[in-house]
Amino acid sequence: MNDSLLPPASGAWREGDDPGRRRFLDLPAPLKLEAGGELPEVRLSYETWGTLAPDGSNAVLVLHALTGDPHVEGPAGPGHPTSGWWPGLIGPGMPLDPQRWFVVAPNAIGGCQGSTGPASTAPDGRPWGSRFPLVTVRDSVAAERYLADALGIESFACVVGGSMGAMRSLEWAVTEPERVQRAFLLAGPTASTADQIGWAAPQIEAIRADPGWHGGDYHDLGPGEGPWRGLGVARRIAHLSYRSGYEVATRFGRDPQDGEDPLDGGRYAVESYLDYHAAKLVRRFDAASYVRLTQAMNHHDVGRDRGGAAAALSRARARTYVAGVTSDRLYPLPEQQELVDGIPGAAELKVIDSPYGHDGFLIETPTVARLLADLLDEPAS
Repeated sequence: MNDSLLPPASGAWREGDDPGRRRFLDLPAPLKLEAGGELPEVRLSYETWGTLAPDGSNAVLVLHALTGDPHVEGPAGPGHPTSGWWPGLIGPGMPLDPQRWFVVAPNAIGGCQGSTGPASTAPDGRPWGSRFPLVTVRDSVAAERYLADALGIESFACVVGGSMGAMRSLEWAVTEPERVQRAFLLAGPTASTADQIGWAAPQIEAIRADPGWHGGDYHDLGPGEGPWRGLGVARRIAHLSYRSGYEVATRFGRDPQDGEDPLDGGRYAVESYLDYHAAKLVRRFDAASYVRLTQAMNHHDVGRDRGGAAAALSRARARTYVAGVTSDRLYPLPEQQELVDGIPGAAELKVIDSPYGHDGFLIETPTVARLLADLLDEPAS
């Protein structure tokens, strides 16, 4: 088979690939990790839109979810296998108009789109692979502080993120309360629950059980090798948690895929849908990054080593919108209410009524855009 038709061993962006719109920052010091140890050399990949105001007052930080990246807005093309993942927020006449705002979107540490992660080259010249340490949401925020300093940003007018991005945004608001004036937290919790960790467990195991995993050291293998099958299974499991049962049932029912008979080895339409999303992900993502970032989400607990959630949330000072999706079965709406109840005085719950489940924060763009515009027009903290 033509190698170009085979899935890559890793869909990570690698040194020497076209950078596209990416910019890079090499941290000036090793990154000390919450779980112990350090990353000796750390690079952050990021994209920006607009220009920082002379007084630095117009900076907005946008933080991606698990399989997101810095390419929030823009077409697919060299260096970017897919178009921007959150269209409708950045651009002329949109809430984050580059004529008004300076928007910064970094790739999380442990990711695979230019920031240091398992597919990156370690100081010894080999991919980090299995040697890449556990990083937490708090570690990513520590790296992002270096980025803010390097860009001359003393405080952000707003920090925005959904899902894992909401976890990072919350950590920003609690860790650096004087540097966050507003926060927009979408579909994220105070701490990951047993149910959420349970959803993640078979995803991680699917990747590690793939014969192509090779203990996490597969990044120099050729097309068709590596744990892409396990990554595809992980994506199928995750995608079901991202959508609501109602939406899946009404969209697909028990219909067979066109031209296929499930009684004769064919697929149901819902199976074809999951296959499609798995095939897309394996060409743009890295399995080891998926494992490490999923573990980071599992470890998310804003109250860890801070005296508990209530004590941690009481540190936040930002004017905050907490948005939840009515049909979200991964991060249910009561978890967003818990955040609002814990943030002193300046937080409001915003309900996104949507049948699309957790993915509603990405799909219901008009509602999200309106809420973001409203928050940006409110007085800062």
